[in-house]
Amino acid sequence: MLSALNRRDGPPEEGAAAGLQGFAVDKTFLSSLKGILLETELYYQRFDRLNWPCLDFLRCISAIIIFLVVSFAAVTSRDGAAIAAFVFGIILVSVFAYDAFKIYQIEMAPRATQGDQQ
Repeated sequence: MLSALNRRDGPPEEGAAAGLQGFAVDKTFLSSLKGILLETELYYQRFDRLNWPCLDFLRCISAIIIFLVVSFAAVTSRDGAAIAAFVFGIILVSVFAYDAFKIYQIEMAPRATQGDQQ
């Protein structure tokens, strides 16, 4: 325990600046791969004017189109691996279609209010 006390370079600094040193931004971490990934996860909070459910719906629709095109292009060779790729692509299309349906149903479809039901 004494060795931990002897490792100190000097007495702790006093004042408000000393308490904020733990919150300093490490620029080497932000330029690393993990720092860049963590920073991109926070972008949705910065862009509050975007309609995120609509963008998520469009992401699903574009994935459906891409996987359909790739699946049908793969099945034209009639190889065993190509047929497996086609089946896997159709499964992914159905998953993305279900996701798009749920996004539309929950986030984008107009909800009936209590006044509209009567």
